[in-house]
Amino acid sequence: MTPTRRTFTKAGSAAIVYNFVKGAALQKAVAANDTLGFGFIGTGIRGMYLLEEFHKLSGVKALVAADIYDGHHLRAKEVTNGAIETTRDYRKVIERKDVDVVVIATPDHWHKQMALEALAAGKHVYLEKPMCWSIEQCIEVAKAADASGKIMQIGSGAGMAALTQKTRELIKSGAIGKVNQIRMDTRRNNAEGAWVYAIPPDASPETIDWPRFLGPAPKKDYDPKIFFRWRCWWEYSGGVATDLFVHLLTMLHQAMDVPAPKSVVSQGGIYRWNDGRTVPDMMESVFDYDGFLANISVNLGNSFGNQGVMIYGSEGTLQMNSRGSLIHHLEPQQSDVQRYATNAWPKAMREAYFAQKGSPGRPAMEKPKEIAMERGTSHQEMFLECVRANKQSGEGPWQGAAAAGAAHLANLSYRQGRRMSWDWKTGKIS
Repeated sequence: MTPTRRTFTKAGSAAIVYNFVKGAALQKAVAANDTLGFGFIGTGIRGMYLLEEFHKLSGVKALVAADIYDGHHLRAKEVTNGAIETTRDYRKVIERKDVDVVVIATPDHWHKQMALEALAAGKHVYLEKPMCWSIEQCIEVAKAADASGKIMQIGSGAGMAALTQKTRELIKSGAIGKVNQIRMDTRRNNAEGAWVYAIPPDASPETIDWPRFLGPAPKKDYDPKIFFRWRCWWEYSGGVATDLFVHLLTMLHQAMDVPAPKSVVSQGGIYRWNDGRTVPDMMESVFDYDGFLANISVNLGNSFGNQGVMIYGSEGTLQMNSRGSLIHHLEPQQSDVQRYATNAWPKAMREAYFAQKGSPGRPAMEKPKEIAMERGTSHQEMFLECVRANKQSGEGPWQGAAAAGAAHLANLSYRQGRRMSWDWKTGKIS
């Protein structure tokens, strides 16, 4: 299997901060023994996981959760032993004076508005990936986070992990020579993996606030399939790129110490899950970075043969696998003896050539070396540490904007049927 968000998160962390933009001065650090009030907006599949994880941490008080399906209210109360308050109105979370941190895990088309309102209210923000619904929205929120002086972390989990940081260290040391290509592959072949999530039997216009779900999106009649499987439609999601590419892009940018791709070309379509969705269930994108190419693919119709993340260099290869370990493959020890090119030479001439070179042998192969990673701090603990120390996360707003932006660029290429270019410094897309 390909390394997942959970694999990266469990593998530990070491924060790195890119100085893309100098923002406003951060606020005063929080004392280590102070309890922080947490509010949650969106407690569906991912949001409920975040509620569970943050609720476990010392110094965190889960105060209030907003969701527009009543069943999620009941589950939030079960998770917190009835301690948390619930509401359908997310503004009631942001308005509370005792809420220090807002965790946002809603459909993508709501991220921008909720994040901007939370920052404006003076809250620290944990914002689920992808950062926002479009490149422009990502940049707008990143600038607002800078201006606010508050901590914002994007919930990918790949960039700050020890697995990524060790990879970065090896690349920078020259262990695999000059990196020229990266391949990343995600394969699934089941309904849950393709976002065809089970619909609760009590789902109805009475238990779901459908107008609140639509929000800034185009108006549509109530449809429980859209509500619970929203990642399948462009109006609310960026599909496989923003859901699955983003983890890998976050890792890639950190490991290679690059901000964003220069351009991308994508191909894809709906090959397996022709269930009314508008986003592809298979997509392959080739990203052009300074000095190397990155091939990222998602296939929701087959689960065989994942190699994980492969980073190819002139002197070796690094392979990240789902067990949370790193395998270092060395290139053969090349000699300047040419067997193939001299095969048509006369026998005596060829023998003299080999004698001069000293050996007709083939290049020696060295065994791969596996580098085990220690389990470490969770992504949620990292965020809490950043808030307490008043330091921006290594998966802060600009890292999130770069990773989500690259995924959105891949979608633009797919939907427009052409190569798309992006100038990270100016923001120009062409």
